[in-house]
Amino acid sequence: MSIRSMTAFASGERATHWGTLGCELRSVNHRFLELGLRLPDELRSLEPALRERVAARVGRGKLDLSMRLRTPEGGGGLQVDPTRIRELADLAVDLFARFPGMHVEFAQLLQLPGVMQGMSVDTAALQREALALVDEVLDGFVAAREREGAALSAGIAERIDGIERIAGEVRALVPAIRDGQRARLAARMADILSSTGAPLDTARAEQELVLWLQKLDVDEELDRLSAHVHEARRVLGLREAVGRRMDFLLQEFNREANTLGSKSVDTRTSQAAVELKVLIDQVREQVQNIE
Repeated sequence: MSIRSMTAFASGERATHWGTLGCELRSVNHRFLELGLRLPDELRSLEPALRERVAARVGRGKLDLSMRLRTPEGGGGLQVDPTRIRELADLAVDLFARFPGMHVEFAQLLQLPGVMQGMSVDTAALQREALALVDEVLDGFVAAREREGAALSAGIAERIDGIERIAGEVRALVPAIRDGQRARLAARMADILSSTGAPLDTARAEQELVLWLQKLDVDEELDRLSAHVHEARRVLGLREAVGRRMDFLLQEFNREANTLGSKSVDTRTSQAAVELKVLIDQVREQVQNIE
């Protein structure tokens, strides 16, 4: 099993002795598996079997499965029972003799039991044909999901690469940003000392500087981002449904991006946090389509 999209469509037809069976299966995004069925009367008893078949092949999505039976022209419609009509004709002659004023509409005759006959259907055989058709349509449906899933996976992988690249750029900037903040703070302290003339408590100043720089430390966030990138790539390679796993991972990605933005004291890291969130949102949009 590879990554699958939750949106897909497949259809098929199958010729039978009783007409042509048609089947359509379509799906859209949904948190769980939800299957709606539309079946002709001859196939309504198949509903439990159809639900079981679909659930065995599909994990998530809102699915609509419809089946129809199209009877052949001239061979599948209702027919008049000639024996029954003759019996009614003989009865009518007798009754007209006894009740001269009696009048019967032809349409009323057709409604009498036994006058109209439908085509005899072997329900069990028709249902076997229907199940075989559904299996064929499911094959096409799953294949369509996998094709779309491959495209989604490629798009997600590209954006994961982008997240890793931006995190690397931020990591490379951190030493220079720290040095710059240290120099800026030292210059400000020097200005304050020169204006007040008070002696400098070097140890206290260094302690305050360390505490301030610790608040700006983003190494932990960058390490977690790197771990999330590796986990995302691992999940994308799993042979199972990964939509929920990826959705959880994206929450973690977003948390680290928000923290990076809140700790930023440099326009470059602020811009990097914004770019990270853009990529994360793009991945989230694609993950919403993954089973």
